[in-house]
Amino acid sequence: MTDTTSAPSAAPSVAAVPSAAVAPSRVAARLSGTVRVVGAGLLGASIGHALRAKGVDVVLDDTSPAQLRLAIDYGAGRASADGDAPSLVVVAVPPDVTADVIEAELTRYPDAVVTDVASVKLEPFRELQSRGVDLSRYIGSHPLAGRERGGAISARADLFIGRPWVVCRDGETTAADLALVEALALDVGAMPLEMTPEEHDRSVALTSHVPQVVASLLASRLAVADEGALRLAGQGVRDTTRIAASAPELWVQILGANAEPVVEILDALADDLREVSDALRAPAAPGARRVVAEAIRSGNDGVERLPGKHGQNRRFETLVVMVDDTPGQLGRLFGELGELSVNVEDLRLEHSPGAQFGLAEISVDPAALHGAITGLQERGWRIAGNTND
Repeated sequence: MTDTTSAPSAAPSVAAVPSAAVAPSRVAARLSGTVRVVGAGLLGASIGHALRAKGVDVVLDDTSPAQLRLAIDYGAGRASADGDAPSLVVVAVPPDVTADVIEAELTRYPDAVVTDVASVKLEPFRELQSRGVDLSRYIGSHPLAGRERGGAISARADLFIGRPWVVCRDGETTAADLALVEALALDVGAMPLEMTPEEHDRSVALTSHVPQVVASLLASRLAVADEGALRLAGQGVRDTTRIAASAPELWVQILGANAEPVVEILDALADDLREVSDALRAPAAPGARRVVAEAIRSGNDGVERLPGKHGQNRRFETLVVMVDDTPGQLGRLFGELGELSVNVEDLRLEHSPGAQFGLAEISVDPAALHGAITGLQERGWRIAGNTND
């Protein structure tokens, strides 16, 4: 779950790093009262930072005193105190203890709505049902956000901005309780989306859990590769293995809790891989090239269905600009694109081993592509090529 933040030499005070260095939003919070967050890791602390930036009173709790203290030092919330009466409790703990903590929080705070942010929704719900727990005040939810590195030190107030936040209501959910969880998602900048637990788990199996397995298995081939091969690594292998840096302890829990839909997809993927590998055993045989071509084209079709910027299905053109590896060059590139009235829809940077320049792959509106290329070339930029040619 993703990106890196280096640790400072000493834990800064709350005043030094208010809400992960993000200023409070001018938009008033929808939530009122106290929000209790149980679990001060990446997600829990990030929720704390985002809510505190809006002036919400956030209480943090964690079974690890060191993790709790660190999250508080970074400004994600305050320690619990006698008399705390949260209106909302957010459970942000590992999947294998999610059901236990939800049950404990429902008992401890009989007037609060309890939600959780676990990446699997069906298993904890079924477990709580089997225990006979009254779930009328529980609403499962899941923000589709994260970083490769966890912990309070990696938390960010902007982690959820623009990201989907699934909310799993049921027949017992009241409108007021549902509004509270949706307000949480909106206050941290996410986009609430209703699903059943079954729909959620099937969806994340395809879009999150299986990609993790595939990335990890591919990256494991790198562990035994020759040094010469690794020196040839380009953006393709980096893109497809980026999430392989995730924590094994967490993913053992996630995959085990969502095993059934994950296995279905892995089995289908294994069949596809076998078909391609069989074709490549005799690439000149009749029909072999068609099998390979259809596999690649099917991937094209799948990529085309992925939502683009802001969830749109709109597609952009791409140009690749060579950027010297010297201070200020990337800023100058953005500034001159602005002067050309070209909006950067997306950006990816690639560095070639040993080269004194990088490649900035910039996505722009198709109508702006020609003007961007011409204008940048007139200003002395080297265009490596349009990847859509």
